[in-house]
Amino acid sequence: MRDVAIIGASQTKFGELWDVSFRQLITEAGLGAIDDSNVEGADLDAMYVGNMTAGLFIQQEHIAALIADHTGLNPIPCARIEAACASGSLALRQGIMAVASGYHDIVISAGVEKMTDVVDATPAIATASDQEWEAQQGATFPSLYAMIAKRHMYEHGTTREQLAKFSVINHKNAAKNPKAQFPFEITVDQVLNSSIVADPLTLLDCSPVTDGAAAIILCPAEDAKKYTDTPIYVKASTQASDTITLHDRKDITTIGSTKVAAKKAYEMANLTTKDIDTVEVHDCFSINGILAIEDLGFVEKGQGGIAVEEGITENGGEIPVNPSGGLKARGHPLGATGIAQAAEIVWQLRGDAGKRQVEGAEIGMTHNIGGTGGTAAVHILSR
Repeated sequence: MRDVAIIGASQTKFGELWDVSFRQLITEAGLGAIDDSNVEGADLDAMYVGNMTAGLFIQQEHIAALIADHTGLNPIPCARIEAACASGSLALRQGIMAVASGYHDIVISAGVEKMTDVVDATPAIATASDQEWEAQQGATFPSLYAMIAKRHMYEHGTTREQLAKFSVINHKNAAKNPKAQFPFEITVDQVLNSSIVADPLTLLDCSPVTDGAAAIILCPAEDAKKYTDTPIYVKASTQASDTITLHDRKDITTIGSTKVAAKKAYEMANLTTKDIDTVEVHDCFSINGILAIEDLGFVEKGQGGIAVEEGITENGGEIPVNPSGGLKARGHPLGATGIAQAAEIVWQLRGDAGKRQVEGAEIGMTHNIGGTGGTAAVHILSR
């Protein structure tokens, strides 16, 4: 197997982009990554695109062919990858495996979602849960994560203020990210006093409905310096599965797929949590950010809230979390999220993250899950 490097990265502005279409978003991201990598479109061997629900959001399936067409990359083989909110990371993983195996040499992995063109995104998002046992019984993702939050508070003493602080830190980081959906700061009181969505979660505990796209260019590590002076190397790419329903789990305050994928990633990279300089975690709700830092091994189970309260996860803390602003404040265009996380780590490791730069970052991690953790993907990247 060959070592793999990232030689280009791009992300569109995230937000409610009413005047930009699905095809325009993916074209902007793809061409931006090609330009950043110094390759030509004709050099690309394949494309893998993460997308969760184009069929429901914009009534368009067969998007792989559409994307190849409208990015001007025909006749390149293009495949759509779907794994709910983890679609982007799995598209990245497919690209990494294609290059590592030697089947392809230069690959683009991308993600895109156009979510704001529907009246209510909730039914589409709910398809990432178990339809028979959860969605059709009225359970939404806010309610599922609210149950997790309630249980975590009961078992581990996590406070409402600690949950709110996670959102506050995300917004603090996003205020320095010009491509974030919500580039402004908020306070703990604002989180606590915002509208209740599903007790104990309020509006400012929840990631938004977002349009956006992102793309990454991959090549064999041995060839990376032909294209860029600052290649970023893939040290680990792992994936794991868990039950799609909460009621089938022994402990709903632990995302088992995250723990398994993280363990495999550390082993693959021959690294530990102490080696990770910054991490982008899947914080679709504030409670999931706290679960993530626990299940990835940065703190003990039940200590995530305390870690956030003490500033350990802030830029300048022991483990800076979500320098981009995370899903909460950078935005969460489902299929694009995993790619956007990887792009942020690439910029951090290059030293190109501007005012949100994590000083001295050499090794970074991404963590992306689908639904409530039925799928999890973890990547470790190195300068």
